Amino acid sequence: MENHTLDLEVLPSLFSICQLAWDAPLPEWSQTGELIAMVRTREELSLVCPTHAVPPHIQAQGPWRAIKIRGPLDFSQVGILLTLLTPLAHAAISVFALSTYNTDYVFVPAEHLDTAIQVLKDAGHRIHRG
Repeated sequence: MENHTLDLEVLPSLFSICQLAWDAPLPEWSQTGELIAMVRTREELSLVCPTHAVPPHIQAQGPWRAIKIRGPLDFSQVGILLTLLTPLAHAAISVFALSTYNTDYVFVPAEHLDTAIQVLKDAGHRIHRG
């Protein structure tokens, strides 16, 4: 594993992680904001979207804050997420990770954002607020 000092950006929005039936259509309400993500498996449709967009009847967890690794990252890099997840785990901060073609995002519960930022700074990462 390589030693990584990362430039991280805290996104300004609050996010929720939603669960729908595996065969549900992608809801229109989920398709707004600076970041949305969808993963469909045979068990569920998981959505990450802005908290303000989620209807009250939808099963959701949140609010979460997103910490983006400023990329793009090369697919050959090893241990990128580990350099974030390890210090957060040692601080007992729950995470939800999301990877895209260009980079990775780590979501932390909104109420733990300040602690997560300090933990990541203490681990040598640079934090930028978006």
